[in-house]
Amino acid sequence: MAILTPHVTTATKLAGLLEAILQVPMPVRIRAWDGSTAGPPDAPTLIIRHKRAMRRILWQPNELGLARAYVAGDIDLEGDLYDALSRLAALLWRSPDIKDLPLHTVAGDLLRLGVLGTQPKPPPEEMQVAGDRHSRRRDRQAVSQHYDVGNDFYRIVLGESMVYSCAYWTSDAPGYGLADAQRDKLDLICRKLDLKPGMRLLDVGCGWGSLAVHAAQNYGVRVLGITLSTEQAEFARKQVAEAGLTDQVEIRIQDYRDLDDGPFDAISSVGMAEHVGTEPYRQYAEILYAQLKPGGRLLNHQISRLHLPPKAPHQVRSFIDAYVFPDGELAPVGTTVTLLEEAGFEVRDVHALREHYARTLRAWVANLESDWSTAVRLTSPGRARVWRLYMAASALAFEQAKIGVNQVLAVKTHRNGDGEMPATRAAYAA
Repeated sequence: MAILTPHVTTATKLAGLLEAILQVPMPVRIRAWDGSTAGPPDAPTLIIRHKRAMRRILWQPNELGLARAYVAGDIDLEGDLYDALSRLAALLWRSPDIKDLPLHTVAGDLLRLGVLGTQPKPPPEEMQVAGDRHSRRRDRQAVSQHYDVGNDFYRIVLGESMVYSCAYWTSDAPGYGLADAQRDKLDLICRKLDLKPGMRLLDVGCGWGSLAVHAAQNYGVRVLGITLSTEQAEFARKQVAEAGLTDQVEIRIQDYRDLDDGPFDAISSVGMAEHVGTEPYRQYAEILYAQLKPGGRLLNHQISRLHLPPKAPHQVRSFIDAYVFPDGELAPVGTTVTLLEEAGFEVRDVHALREHYARTLRAWVANLESDWSTAVRLTSPGRARVWRLYMAASALAFEQAKIGVNQVLAVKTHRNGDGEMPATRAAYAA
């Protein structure tokens, strides 16, 4: 009697190939372009829509290859997005090179499936910047590529507050949402800076102007906000005008290196340092120190990397660098504190908000998914996919303590050491 050999589906072959290529067990279910499936039935599903997806992963067997396939629509995820990304995390943090893969062991299967070929072009959403890293010209390019994708798109993601940084969630009560948490964050910053009527506030990297407007309306200060994004500046100026604050708030398109408007009573730097970069941060801190009056406070709100991994010998671009923040850099909070102190500041308080950012990012993902068709129409399917992947993966990175975010409160003391700081944190720590 002949022995019947079970039919091996395309999905089963793909699962085996991916495990051989990526050198880890596949933690998700696979659905191939012909509809066949393989893998645990209760797991999220990785849908491989096109053979081109396999070529992308072969040429970049790491987070960049997977991201390119997802952004291009060659692969998709079905089921709980966060569960899927958690299961795929072991793949996303790796960065092997094609020359290191054991392709000789699976060459026959690759040929039979028709997935061998030249490297596909990256999706058009992949960002490119030119010039010397962190030069004025290149910084402007990087900021423009990230922020100048349309204010209407950002309104979908960020909601009515138009604040693009970690919110401060002070309540779990029904009806308390993202806009409330962002308002509470803006107010926390103002309290930490001890803003009072008539003071001058410098808001470096002012975004869409929400902090500037909040501080002027609620604390009576005069504000100079600077940004390199044309679209942010236009929106912020409109927001200022609609609030009747044009006599109190000025929004400029200006590089921080060109600042010469001090002394200011207080300075806020929210989500700015990540764009500055670790190497130039010393100069950045020195500029802020020079612009601040003695007794004035600096509030530095910055994402941090909790652990600095060693660079791989053939380090490829990360998904974040290629699609989200060109030239962005995350430093450990200790590095930031050291550089601030070396610039002359006295650091008085460090406030970790890691869990708050995870919750904020989940709210942004929910906003995007709830108006997906509009977001796609305003940008592109690939751009909307970039943001969904970036924000969901970032939420998990915060939850799993891969990255953190901190508010560092520092003061420029008088020559006699007086920092004009209260003896307790009661005035701003609520």
